[in-house]
Amino acid sequence: MATVRFDHAEHIYPGASRAAVCDFDLTIEDGEFMVLVGPSGCGKSTSLRMLAGLEECTSGSIWIGDNDVTKVAPKDRDIAMVFQNYALYPHMTVADNMGFAIKIAGVPKAERRQRVEEAAKLLDLTEYLDRKPRALSGGQRQRVAMGRAIVRKPQVFLMDEPLSNLDAKLRVSTRTQIAALQQRLGVTTVYVTHDQVEAMTMGDRVAVMKDGVLQQVDTPLALYDRPANLFVAGFIGSPAMNLLSAKTAGDGVAVVDGYELPISRAAAASSTGEVTIGVRPEAWRVAAHGETGYPVTVAVVEDLGADAFLYATPTGVSDQPADGVLHQVVARVEGRHDFQRGQQVLLTADPERVHLFDTATGERLAG
Repeated sequence: MATVRFDHAEHIYPGASRAAVCDFDLTIEDGEFMVLVGPSGCGKSTSLRMLAGLEECTSGSIWIGDNDVTKVAPKDRDIAMVFQNYALYPHMTVADNMGFAIKIAGVPKAERRQRVEEAAKLLDLTEYLDRKPRALSGGQRQRVAMGRAIVRKPQVFLMDEPLSNLDAKLRVSTRTQIAALQQRLGVTTVYVTHDQVEAMTMGDRVAVMKDGVLQQVDTPLALYDRPANLFVAGFIGSPAMNLLSAKTAGDGVAVVDGYELPISRAAAASSTGEVTIGVRPEAWRVAAHGETGYPVTVAVVEDLGADAFLYATPTGVSDQPADGVLHQVVARVEGRHDFQRGQQVLLTADPERVHLFDTATGERLAG
């Protein structure tokens, strides 16, 4: 096991007008499960491939433990990679697939069999060792790919969207298995995904990327509670944070579409004029009788039993606003409320749960 460090690493593809990964500076601690997350094309897979040695570092360096591996061949980096498409040999049994890499490395047959059987027990694959990949389900094939990585006993596991080929239900069960397995093995792991739910539920820490640039690195809950900028605020969380254009108007108040919403005094003091406020769906509450709030018109109610999501449009706002985008507000409320489509409700929020961002720079404002 070892730490991993990207030291201002950069990669530019030939003919590209900008870097796919720019000034990437990140340290992953020994035994940590680090998730790289972001939309397609943000540079997360390129970063992983740079660590694996499959893409060169145009500038900067990459370290595994005390070794600078920037120019080291992939086979000499002591890493094991799990791919999106499993990459299993169809003519080999599960046991042969899992043991192939260490066979090439010259590990004796008896030790190979022992390592394969240990990994199969960990992954609940013992009864499938003599089967071919075609006789396995997608989830079982992914576990075989995991087993092939485990038997190598590498310093670092690299996983490139390993669950994207699985159906939704299987993804949920498999991600918990991967997270539990990583904790048991204690191997430093770098995991790439575009699914922020996977990132939030699996990672010790999460690194959010956009356009090749690292936006924020923190624990999942810290990212959720204190996003560094508008991109992280809108990307992390499902449903996404409500982001509304506003103007500050004195201590503790922001004006949205002509209506006042409370904000913290610390946040108000750090802002002037045009701002963007962010409210998580669960931070909204329906205003009590006689209380002021932000008027919205209910469009859809998703009743999930224990709770419900209200999808609403701001009341009185044109269906065709100046920017051409119909702005929607999402609020999470207790289930079994009798909200009807077309009903107007007033929403408000605790000032301490309202986030404030500089509209021009996108950066979080104090508070």
